[in-house]
Amino acid sequence: PSCFGYPLSIFFIVINEFCERFSYYGMRAVLVLYFKYFLQWDDNLSTAIYHTFVALCYLTPILGALIADSWLGKFKTIVSLSVVYTIGQAIMAVSSINDLTDRNRDGSPDNVSVHIALSMIGLILIALGTGGIKPCVSAFGGDQFEEDQEKQRTRFFSIFYLSINAGSLLSTIITPILRAQECGIHSKQRCYPLAFGVPAALMAVALVVFVIGSRMYKKVQPQGNIMIQVSKCIGFAIKNRFRHRSKEFPKREHWLDWASEKYDKRLIAQTKMVLKVLFLYIPLPMFWALFDQQGSRWTLQATTMDGNFGALKIQPDQMQTVNPILIVIMVPVVDAVVYPLIKKCKINFTPLRKITVGMFLASLAFVAAALLQVQIDKTLPVFPAVGQSQIKIINLGTDSATVQFEPQLQSVNVTSMESTGYLTFETSQLESLNVISGNKNTTKVIELPGGNRHTLEVKNTATGIVAQLLFDNVTSKPEEGNNLIRFINNLPDTVNVTAGDTSFGTLTSLSASNYNLFPGGGKHNITAIRNSVVCSVTSEVFGFGSAYTIVINGCTGDTLDVTYSEDIPPNTVHMAWQIPQYFILTCAEVVFSVTGLEFSYSQAPSNMKAVLQAGWLLTVAVGNIIVLIVAGASKLSEQWAEYVLFAALLLAVCIIFAVMAYFYTYIDPNEIEAQLDEEEKKQVKKDQDVYEKQTEADSRM
Repeated sequence: PSCFGYPLSIFFIVINEFCERFSYYGMRAVLVLYFKYFLQWDDNLSTAIYHTFVALCYLTPILGALIADSWLGKFKTIVSLSVVYTIGQAIMAVSSINDLTDRNRDGSPDNVSVHIALSMIGLILIALGTGGIKPCVSAFGGDQFEEDQEKQRTRFFSIFYLSINAGSLLSTIITPILRAQECGIHSKQRCYPLAFGVPAALMAVALVVFVIGSRMYKKVQPQGNIMIQVSKCIGFAIKNRFRHRSKEFPKREHWLDWASEKYDKRLIAQTKMVLKVLFLYIPLPMFWALFDQQGSRWTLQATTMDGNFGALKIQPDQMQTVNPILIVIMVPVVDAVVYPLIKKCKINFTPLRKITVGMFLASLAFVAAALLQVQIDKTLPVFPAVGQSQIKIINLGTDSATVQFEPQLQSVNVTSMESTGYLTFETSQLESLNVISGNKNTTKVIELPGGNRHTLEVKNTATGIVAQLLFDNVTSKPEEGNNLIRFINNLPDTVNVTAGDTSFGTLTSLSASNYNLFPGGGKHNITAIRNSVVCSVTSEVFGFGSAYTIVINGCTGDTLDVTYSEDIPPNTVHMAWQIPQYFILTCAEVVFSVTGLEFSYSQAPSNMKAVLQAGWLLTVAVGNIIVLIVAGASKLSEQWAEYVLFAALLLAVCIIFAVMAYFYTYIDPNEIEAQLDEEEKKQVKKDQDVYEKQTEADSRM
């Protein structure tokens, strides 16, 4: 059965691919934040495991192709590995339910190792599934067409690529929204089970859709795997060359010609073409090393930024959608506008030049990321090192005050109702404080534990100067753009304070509450009850990732009088500043990725496409492994420096590739095939002549 001149079975395959890509990219979009916030891993471990997973997803296709070609056939491989995949996604969803081990119901899992074990099993199954079916689905789609449907087949591959991007685009928008929801049985948490559950459900849908179409598919019997033949041919050539290494054997034109004792001329000629292309692949992994950091380092970079787009509040993991959105726009634009313009300028923009430009652009994108990181670092607070202490002063009195840090370290003047920033001291040197306010003074001997932040409350009262040190229990900027808020009671009586839905309890005079977490980018209603009189005020709008101390000073009518002291500044660098680096990287992807596969296919015989696809996917896997090695070995403490390092590495590789490309000569595989056919015909004719002469001679006898 056909529809619009396409086999009907194609539609099932395209829908299946859409659901599978939705499932994969949706899960991958929230993965690094799941590691960081749910499993509580630090940035480096989260990045490392993320790239290990991506590398696995690109290594397993080689396994999938072997299973399909040598044993099960494409259809059975797709079905059986999809089942594995669906189970993996389901396990992943279960692993993120915090109520699974949260016995004390405090909202964080009590036994994290159970969750880690489950999610690692889930990820391994997903890597097996997604990788295993990747090479089969597109090839299986290609199998559905007849010989004379070349045009439809080409169109199918572009629709197929579009469905991949549509799936990844939608899921990268939707899953982070699901993740940002609050859900849970006993305590409300970020909704990871939903963010992993929806991809799992879609994978099940993909499987069902694919099986429903089963009757219509053209199923080609497994032909044996060309990869195995090529490997054997290469292996034999090396072994044979080694055996005949002494001088008395004549040299052969190419080392692969040493396989001619066992393998036919055609296979050797084809293997030569493939190796020529694979040799060019050697530098390519460096590109993927940078490209795949969108989902790890760049997403973590976005968590330290301001995601407020007016009416829209953007989640850090949603910034990744910039890439698929731009791809959908850029691919047609580049094909229809940019390439023709370059052609008009009489520039011969060969495939290898395109790939070189792609590498250069990707390294430029990382320079942009590094520049942005430097701007972000300026806004990040500096926390005390091990032997240091930080003290900030809040003057709660009506007179200005001077605080002297003894012995003769520093003297600071603070006006009424004002506060300083944090001052850093070597803990061992700081012995005492001397506070002068009005005409009174007081000395306070202090011993600090070191490595912490403290707030010094100073107030000149009728009975003398009050100087109280508070311990500020904050060692890092609040995650995910949340805000921390605490209160200081600057009234003579006790007050009961609430902000939004959070109760801060009862505060005695001049005491401080603990910090509590609030979602970023909003204002909150603050209520204080003093001697059963209720006073309230709406707070100012808090940004993302800040910490504030709010001082309660009194009540005019029923309006609360408060002053704000900023402990940690909010994220001031806007997420929109990530768009330039995403734009440059997407341009790089368009000229690099799309060209790379086309070029490979044009330079090798048609039956070798599987080998080249395996090689191409292998470059992606190796690229992700490079991230692990570089990030692990460089030990750079500054994130911007790591970005610069990656940019420099890719630039170096780009230059090497340009040199390799310069010496590459393009070939036409069809011509070589035709030559081989010619030679074979001649050989057959020659053999026939010999045979005829032989028979003639025999008949004369």
